[in-house]
Amino acid sequence: RHLTQMEIDILEKRLNTSNDWSHVLVSDPFDPYLIKSSSFYGLVRIGKMENKLLRFHDFVVNQGITNSRIISCDIQDYVAIHDVKYLSHYIIKKYSILHRIGEMQTTNHAKFGIGIVKEGEQENVRVNIALRNENMGRRIYPFLSLTCGDAYLWSTYRSDKLLMEKLDSFTKATLSDKRGFYGVVEEQSVIKECLIIKDVNFGKGCYVKGANKLKNLTIKSELDQSTQIGEGVELVNGIVNTGCHIFYGVKAVRFVIQDCANLKYGARLINSVLGDNSTISCCEVLNNLVFPSHEQHHNNSFLISSLIMGQSNMAAGANIGSNHNSRASDGELIAGRGFWPALSSTLKYDCRFASFTLIAKGNYPNELNLKLPFCLLSSDMKDDVRIVMPAYWWMYNMYALERNSLKTLKRDRRKHPRQVIENNYLAPDTIYEIAKACDYLTAEALKSCNLTQEDDFISLLKEHKFLKVLTVKGIENKKEVKLIKWQEGLIAYYQMLCYYAVITLINTPLTIAELERENCSLQYFENYGGQLLSEKQSSLLKESIKNGSIKSWDEIHQYYKQVEGQYQKEKGKNAIAVLHYLYNSTKLSKENMEDCFTKAKVIRRYIEEQVFTTKIKDYDNQFRLVTYNSEEERDAILGCVEDNSFIEESKQISLDFYEKLSNYS
Repeated sequence: RHLTQMEIDILEKRLNTSNDWSHVLVSDPFDPYLIKSSSFYGLVRIGKMENKLLRFHDFVVNQGITNSRIISCDIQDYVAIHDVKYLSHYIIKKYSILHRIGEMQTTNHAKFGIGIVKEGEQENVRVNIALRNENMGRRIYPFLSLTCGDAYLWSTYRSDKLLMEKLDSFTKATLSDKRGFYGVVEEQSVIKECLIIKDVNFGKGCYVKGANKLKNLTIKSELDQSTQIGEGVELVNGIVNTGCHIFYGVKAVRFVIQDCANLKYGARLINSVLGDNSTISCCEVLNNLVFPSHEQHHNNSFLISSLIMGQSNMAAGANIGSNHNSRASDGELIAGRGFWPALSSTLKYDCRFASFTLIAKGNYPNELNLKLPFCLLSSDMKDDVRIVMPAYWWMYNMYALERNSLKTLKRDRRKHPRQVIENNYLAPDTIYEIAKACDYLTAEALKSCNLTQEDDFISLLKEHKFLKVLTVKGIENKKEVKLIKWQEGLIAYYQMLCYYAVITLINTPLTIAELERENCSLQYFENYGGQLLSEKQSSLLKESIKNGSIKSWDEIHQYYKQVEGQYQKEKGKNAIAVLHYLYNSTKLSKENMEDCFTKAKVIRRYIEEQVFTTKIKDYDNQFRLVTYNSEEERDAILGCVEDNSFIEESKQISLDFYEKLSNYS
């Protein structure tokens, strides 16, 4: 309704002004005494107000509007706006608080971080994210529901022009090109002590305190999974998803941050998509596509022009960047899940690493293509040779390997997951790599002795006919690489295959007979942002987009959900294919199954023992006592190894495994 003359008189006596009071509309109950020293321009609609307090933790303010300038805004019920110097073209929803803001406005060409152009604009103003390569050749355009899987699909298949055209058109359809949209502050949001906010949408329960500049953004938030942005932050041209925490001087430009990710302590994130449940502090991250559960905490590390497939950790001093150790800024790096470059490791682009590659401290002066998963890569600078130990994690650091899977699962804080994430280190993607690694090691060993595939490799292996160290080509450019402990690594790979097959089958609802009726081939699985798609499923997705069966990003996301529902069956088929590979058979016999079940029990016992053994080393090392007066003091501070929660959890996993295996067989 319009204001009464009495209400206008009260407002003016309280030092409020308007260029036309007839354009100020209010709802009942309306108390003009709750508005003071404020000016109103254009159409301003004010919801219900009562002389009551709004509280956010220990921050308490009155409902109402004081010391503010309001231009063409809709202010819904029970809102507090105090000391906002300039508020223009916003919808402020109920129970929200705006306090001490310098400038907060929405322009008539606002896009809220989405990569489109508005009527009358040139294409060159369109926001893009130059993923994975600094030369812009893999750039994508952000949109509100973008997942890491979408970014992977769009940035990978660049030679497929029709696919690229379709994905571009899907993005343009996500927001109207019409001008004049208002910004929105959703209900129960708190925004205070900020300097500049321009063309930003805020989700429900969003908390922003002390930001320097927020421009062209959508900041998603939910009441049960709120996003928080803190002091000194500057965000431009991006999308922040729910549950994110961004604090203490962070700078981010042209980005998408997925659910429950954290940016802290001056981190720089530019031209990148950061996956769910990831944390970046202090460092520099430019032109990257990073999948979920990435950790990077050190001030002197940087990551540039890469595809990192999650469950990764960047150590201090890690120098991973294309234009810092190559002649041009067009190099790339691709690393599978579990990528861990160690302290002060420096890589020469271009590089590709298999899953769970651990890189020891050192300089790696040539390009690398390392296809052996779970390996340790080190550099002997004296002899200028690179050394690879296959299956290192399985043989020497089982505690960290097993804990990594459970840790990433427990740290998944998402309450509304948009895409399933595979956390197990033994999964269809790594299993394919392991099988290929077995074939590779076998072929290289036979080649080293001038033998062929027709020779009985197993017999020769048992007779110790092979060299303990293989020298191979094709891993490092211009150099041969040494493979150490490859025989132990090969045995470890076979153990991993057997254990994966059995643990997958006992957790799959389908029987072996039902699975064997399917086409069970050992196929490549692609990592779509943490979700694994079989090669067939990935091909079907791309073809469905190109032939028009899939018409939007929403339908692509529905396809991900459909694939998620098929995943247990696909894993079961994959497990059968692994057993076919191990027993060199297209049909599994009863003897085959009894053999693999027996081996799996032994392997599970080995895993449990190795979890304890690799942890007890920390306690058996005498130098671990040098800072303590006694073992009792050490245990009081660090805890006893016998009480380690993960070791206890590992024992329980073993018991559950034995029980399921007994019931299954």
